[in-house]
Amino acid sequence: MLKIENHIGGELTAPASGEYLDNFNPATGEIYSLIPDSDERDVEFAVCAANKAFPVWSKMSAELRHDVLMRIAALIERDLDALAEAESVDNGKPKSLAKAVDIPRAVANFKFYATAAMHVSTEAHETILGNGGQAINYTLRQPLGVVGCISPWNLPLYLFTWKIAPALAAGCCVVAKPSEITPMTAYLLSKLCIEAGLPEGVLNIVHGLGTKAGSAIVTHQDVKAISFTGGTKTGEWIAREAAPKFKKLSLELGGKNPNIIFADCDYDEMLKTTVLSSFSNQGQICLCGSRIFVERPLYERFKTDFIEKVSHLKIGDPLAESTNIGAVVSKQHLEKVLSYIELAEEEGGKILCGGKSIDLSNETYNLDERNLKSEIQNLKLKGWFIEPTIIENLPFDCRTNREEIFGAVVSIQPFDTEAEVLEYANSVEYGLSATIWTENLSRAHRMAERIESGIVWINCWLLRDLRTPFGGMKNSGVGREGGFEALRFFTEEKNVCIKVNY
Repeated sequence: MLKIENHIGGELTAPASGEYLDNFNPATGEIYSLIPDSDERDVEFAVCAANKAFPVWSKMSAELRHDVLMRIAALIERDLDALAEAESVDNGKPKSLAKAVDIPRAVANFKFYATAAMHVSTEAHETILGNGGQAINYTLRQPLGVVGCISPWNLPLYLFTWKIAPALAAGCCVVAKPSEITPMTAYLLSKLCIEAGLPEGVLNIVHGLGTKAGSAIVTHQDVKAISFTGGTKTGEWIAREAAPKFKKLSLELGGKNPNIIFADCDYDEMLKTTVLSSFSNQGQICLCGSRIFVERPLYERFKTDFIEKVSHLKIGDPLAESTNIGAVVSKQHLEKVLSYIELAEEEGGKILCGGKSIDLSNETYNLDERNLKSEIQNLKLKGWFIEPTIIENLPFDCRTNREEIFGAVVSIQPFDTEAEVLEYANSVEYGLSATIWTENLSRAHRMAERIESGIVWINCWLLRDLRTPFGGMKNSGVGREGGFEALRFFTEEKNVCIKVNY
């Protein structure tokens, strides 16, 4: 059985403990690889390697760092199909989704930040003094040093590279931990980094549990900043630990996103996109619209058509081209999602579609013999599948409508006025994203200004320009990722003031 290895100091290494964790294939429910059960010793090795590499990497020109990062991007692009299959096997998502979105975005992350770092500019100010003298103030942006990047399981390589690419481009050295639930593509990335000639110690990948490896990264005195994407409760813990040590923090946390549909929308485009924004990646995207509010004149038509579209989504083998809905990431997560469906019924909700786990154990899992070992061929789909679920008749302020489920579960509800739907939309503790469907330009601007979300999509969803800031309000996080915001996060500003003598 494959044993994943840590990547420390430019080498693939076993964990200091010699212990490993089971890594499950969500589609089959079977253990298919082993993950290092790393602890503070592995993190210490990684931080030492990063500290050793930092003086050279931080002083390297942006152009030379660009060349290294672009080589990594080219290797990811070369291995796109194999990486997409690995992501599907590890996460349970359809391979077609990984091939179209996850792996291409990892390529784009490296390309964008490799190039962006060469276009960073800083400010300069001329100050005229009262005696006729002059001073020049300019700003330096210097890399922080060793930084920690901790990424989630839902978009494994996509979000892992979104953190490490700007950190490396800014001149920092990184100690990174991917989710222990989906470690495979981070492990494959470490091999590509070695092949690309990334200097030893610049990027160190430590696998393992958040309670061991993750906490050791957060609390290490030499780690100057933490970039974390994950649950709000974990984000709260990181903030408590990091604040007394004055570490910089970027926390991208939970979401409970509204999808607001007005009667004057482009109906066909809205319906097609709403199916995607509800159930892509089994609803395991922090940006999915899990609360759907529909203007009353359109409500019954939307409900009928939405149920019809969703009921025809193909649930099954993640490696099959025809699959729309794959497996959820773990048995524990399946149980969590099902528990919320039960809660919704207790709160008066009516299940319009779905609501149950699915037994696909008679179907065969079609692994590609070219990329995976023959002894794991012909396995059955005994993993964790659940029907996409639509619920109505829930109060807007019930637990099902306030708490993040992070699964293929949406509620639908009619509304009559802008004021009413704004109350519904803003009633939760989260403020990550919102989607608004209307052809009324003034209404679109009004709603976008008043809604409490860090990202507002109007007549679209998940349309991302990497130059724009990404992040949420309220309990959805602290700081912004993406664009030049991320490059600035991984640097320290320094003002230099020079008095000019005449």
